[in-house]
Order: sequence, then C-alpha cells, then structure tokens
Amino acid sequence: MNKKDKTITTCLFPAAGYGTRFLPATKAMPKEMLPVLTKPLIQYGVEEAMEAGCDIMSVITGRGKRAITDHFDISYELEHQIQGSSKEKMLADIRNIIDKCTFTYTRQNEMKGLGDAIYKGKVLVGDINPFAVILADDLCVNPKGDGILTQMVKLYNKYKCCIVACMEVPKEDVHKYGVIEGNQIEDGVFMVSNMVEKPDNDKAPSNLAVIGRYVLTPDIFEVIKNTEPGKNGELQITDALCTQAKKGMVMAYKFQGKRFDCGSVDGFVEATNYFYNLENKKK
Repeated sequence: MNKKDKTITTCLFPAAGYGTRFLPATKAMPKEMLPVLTKPLIQYGVEEAMEAGCDIMSVITGRGKRAITDHFDISYELEHQIQGSSKEKMLADIRNIIDKCTFTYTRQNEMKGLGDAIYKGKVLVGDINPFAVILADDLCVNPKGDGILTQMVKLYNKYKCCIVACMEVPKEDVHKYGVIEGNQIEDGVFMVSNMVEKPDNDKAPSNLAVIGRYVLTPDIFEVIKNTEPGKNGELQITDALCTQAKKGMVMAYKFQGKRFDCGSVDGFVEATNYFYNLENKKK
C-alpha cells in the first residue's frame, strides 16, 4: 500500500503556546483549556477529529500544560463524588472520548514556531501515515453538515496531498495570517502555487488566509527539517508547505462552516455567545 493511500487516524494538536493575549487567565492555565460554555477549547477540537475518523490524539505540550493531560484522563475522586447524582451525566462526553481515543504527548521545549511544533510531533505520528493537525484556539463548527476536518479528510481521499483550510479575510487583516496563491480547480478547492506567512497588506497574493486545520502527508517532516527559520525567526509551517506547493502537492480548501479565532478575546467572546445561543435553541 502506498503511504498516501493510508487512512487518517491520528490528529496532532500543537498546544505549547503561552496564550499571552489572555493573561493573567493563562498564567497558570493552558489557553487550550479556556472553556467555551462548559467545554475547553481542546475538547471541541478532539471531538471534531473523532468525527473525522481519528482515534489517536497526539498533543505537543510545554511547561504548565499538565491540565490538558489531566483533562483527558479519569478522575476517580471526582467521579466517586458525583456518582449517582444529576451531575454525573455532565461527564458523559469526556468519558466517551477517554474510552474511544488514545492520547500521546511530547513537549516543545522552546517556542520556535508552528513548523517546529509539528516537527516535534514526528515522534508521535511517525513518518508513514498522513495525519491531521488542529489548532485548538481556532474553534470551527458547521451546524449544517460535516465538520471542517471531516470535509478535509474527504478531500484528501480524492487528491492524496497536503490540504490546508482557508477562508476569505478582509484585505486589512491578511498580515495576521499565512496567505495562499493558487488556481481554483473546483468549487472552493485551490491548487496552491505559493504561500506567504503574514505578508504586508499591499503585498499579499490574495485574501485567502490559512486557518488552523491541516491534513499533512508524512514527507512534510523532511521538508520542515530542511526549511530555514522565517517570519519572526520562527520555523513556519507556511514556508514548508510553500516548498510542497511549488511541486503541486498542496491544496487549499475553502471550508463550509464557521471559524472563531479564540486566540483573541473578541473571537472567544463571539464563540461563547454563538454556542450559548445554539444551546438555547435546543431547549
């Protein structure tokens, strides 16, 4: 079986960042554990990965991130205390995750960029199978159909190459993102020819910005290894994918659904309000 023909069962979660935009809340708590209603951000990401067929969740952590590990583990004392009470059902979702998924962890000791964090994940995901990547502070939802990662996995099964999720952003915001250049080959699907990390607004090749969802082929690790540090002196996954793109090996997908930038206070509040209203409609 060709490496690229294998199914995607592993999702990598880079989660080593400091979350400085949420200080002091993130001084002692990982930003990935910030709750939108009653679930932490990273749990939304894990549930999205499970829907897409993943059952191995590989997390890149750092110092002060123990709460993530503890969240995806059994809490015997807590479960004993609420056993038989009305609160027991509140743990149903996380119990289901723990029962169905395997969690693996390694650390990124220094903040050297997303490319470096993904490269650190090689020891967890291996260099044989394609894998997904979710950035938990990009909270994505599609109430009318498949989740964003499920959509991307279906696209991967068709094209067998790296897939990045993208969305249109205002021209004045392109400097905040990796931006793609490419030709549309079907509705919402682009063959990427170039990618630029956080370009000046007047130099961006388009207003199609990459957001925190990727499906990557295992050869990306060798490309990252040979990629020089870029913007801000960090190893950018955008630069590695640009190398792949020039070989015709990267697609960008304009996904169906909504994305909330929960790495910002405004986006976090917007997501909280959205999910609150969604829950109220169910009542």
